[in-house]
Amino acid sequence: MFNKEITKATGKVHVVVRDENQNIKEDFLVDNLVVGSGLDFIAERMKDAVTSVMSHMEVGTDNTAASAGQTALVAAVGASRTGLTSSTVTGDAIAYVCTFGAGVGTGGLVEAGVFNASSAGDMLCRTVFSVINKGALDSMTITWTITIS
Repeated sequence: MFNKEITKATGKVHVVVRDENQNIKEDFLVDNLVVGSGLDFIAERMKDAVTSVMSHMEVGTDNTAASAGQTALVAAVGASRTGLTSSTVTGDAIAYVCTFGAGVGTGGLVEAGVFNASSAGDMLCRTVFSVINKGALDSMTITWTITIS
């Protein structure tokens, strides 16, 4: 039986924001929380493939602490859910990479999540970080690495 208290899914989120000239404005690493629905997703995928794979990231503007019961961002930025650039499995870890181009997910961002659909769907994990002021001409790449142990 899958036991959420014994199985650990942990990870790090690496965020890089660049201006229109590709100069780095922000570059930091933050911990993430794999939420309850994310642990359920992992268990379901171990049995069969009826649940869609993680395919999108989204950013938002609410810094409410991440908690296991959350199933969505608290205040997603409209039209910011973006398809993953890549997902790569290495050993017991998976890295999801997403680039938010110019004009996508702009504003004072403080939260992000990984999802398995372009809208609604299951949220695997959520993180909260210090404010990133992503301008309309900026791009942002998030590399979200989840390790199962």
